[in-house]
Amino acid sequence: MALIAASPALAEGDALVIGNSRYSAMQTLFGAARVAASAQAMRDKGFDVAEVQDADAPAMREAFGDFAEMLAEDEGGPVVIVLAGAFLHGTGGAYLLPVEGDGAIDEAEVLTEAFPLDAALSVLEQYPGRAFLILGESAAEPEVGPWLRLGAGDLDIPQGVTVLRGPAADVARYAARDLARAGRLLPRAAAEYALTLEGYAPQDLVIVQPEEAGAPQGATEPPLPDPEAPEAAAPKPEEPVAEAPEPAPEPEAPAVDPEDELAWNLAQGADTAEGYDAYLSRFPEGAFASAARQRLKAIEDEPFYQQRRAEEQLELDREARRGVQRDLTMLGFDTRGIDGIFGPGTRGAIEAWQEGEGIEASGYLTAAQIATIDTRAAARAAELEREAEQRQAELERQDRLFWGDMQGRGDEASIRAYLERFPDGAFVEDARALLRGIERQREERAAASDRRAWERAEAGGTVEAYRDYLETFPGGAFAAEAESRVRRLEQESGRVQDVAVARQEEAELNLNAAAKRLAEARLSQLGLPGGEGDGRFDEDTRRALRRYQETRGLRGSGYFDEQTVVRLLADGVLGND
Repeated sequence: MALIAASPALAEGDALVIGNSRYSAMQTLFGAARVAASAQAMRDKGFDVAEVQDADAPAMREAFGDFAEMLAEDEGGPVVIVLAGAFLHGTGGAYLLPVEGDGAIDEAEVLTEAFPLDAALSVLEQYPGRAFLILGESAAEPEVGPWLRLGAGDLDIPQGVTVLRGPAADVARYAARDLARAGRLLPRAAAEYALTLEGYAPQDLVIVQPEEAGAPQGATEPPLPDPEAPEAAAPKPEEPVAEAPEPAPEPEAPAVDPEDELAWNLAQGADTAEGYDAYLSRFPEGAFASAARQRLKAIEDEPFYQQRRAEEQLELDREARRGVQRDLTMLGFDTRGIDGIFGPGTRGAIEAWQEGEGIEASGYLTAAQIATIDTRAAARAAELEREAEQRQAELERQDRLFWGDMQGRGDEASIRAYLERFPDGAFVEDARALLRGIERQREERAAASDRRAWERAEAGGTVEAYRDYLETFPGGAFAAEAESRVRRLEQESGRVQDVAVARQEEAELNLNAAAKRLAEARLSQLGLPGGEGDGRFDEDTRRALRRYQETRGLRGSGYFDEQTVVRLLADGVLGND
């Protein structure tokens, strides 16, 4: 069962800790005591912690559910997930194995029983800049099927999420001693413990902020004791406890050459391959040589490292990233959402734009590229609006011409033809009023049997009911209306699914009341009155929106989607709460 800490009303952060070590056919190096130590250290700092050790599948799911419930009362502190044990990965993602089974793992069991890292990353991406995933990967080697690989593999890390990973033994030491240490610089800790730092990783990143304003980062607390060290073991109760001798003074750590430390600080500040090469050239056996080589390897393994760092230094906030996504969408590049998170969809859209421009397709942007995209999106928006105005003017001209021709004819067939050609036209209400008058006259003239058959068809209200009427009275007083209703019902049956999809897409945009009022106002400015302007979308709003979409080459559903939002308010005033 997951253990949840009792914490103050105002939590300093939220954490999930899962430590699996006692596998039935394998043992990891991350002991349960160290898991408990890292969890307790975070509790001591005021975190709410959901913790489970040596967990089977239900226990891991329960702990994750408890963690998700804790986040419902998020107060803006760090959000930390610590996972330790045996990992597997495949085309479906990476997974932490439960402590159960006989050591032979197949794909079906992984998908149904193991803990998916994608679930952890999906939660963490909601808290950019303060989200941490810490992975302790064991050296255990379970038997796996042909489609699985050992370890967590390469992760698709969302924007703003930090991932710290390494061998279970190294992660164990870090988690027990330094994870909850106030002001501890994470990049420095990663280097000292030989861990890999991925994703969001500015040089001043810490998990637990210093307790005192102005306290230097990384120096506010000593490392936490290692609970698995021999001296931490309690004496056996049956043995007498001897008086503890005075502890011998701990040997001083070897002094670091000041020039070595200065060179390392400069290399870390630059965080480039050239900087680390320069450090190693001067201090090939220096105190930080191992960390420098690790950083060099990480940089070499990332093909667009410099481009990523350059984009990070722009410090784009979430609204700026939304602006980039809107601009790319305006230019025809699908970002798979306008949420301010540069995930795979946005990176793919950036790469596609860069390829079209004939520049290196890194998926990362420079300030100049952002400015170019913005300028071109504004020009494209203006161009599309001019084209839409021309189409709308032409549609209105055709509407007036058709209506004038209908008035000249004045017969029922012409009225119905107008309504089918312009279902949202300017003269729809007038046409319907004329049609109602014709129908009243027909009812007065219709024979009693014809009228009764028509009443039965109307009561049924189906395609079959109207066709039955037409078979009985092919030239009846209501034949034209019956044929019209058959056509309309057949068209509507084909649109039902499309409307349901469109309604769901609009709901997923989560437009607030202010955004809806702005949308109605914008439609009205374009000569398309869209309701009362109260943020409630009625049939008038849907009709106006359909006309707007049709004149701009958009899907004419009458419901908002991302393309319609971008086109209607290209300057981005339409947004979420």
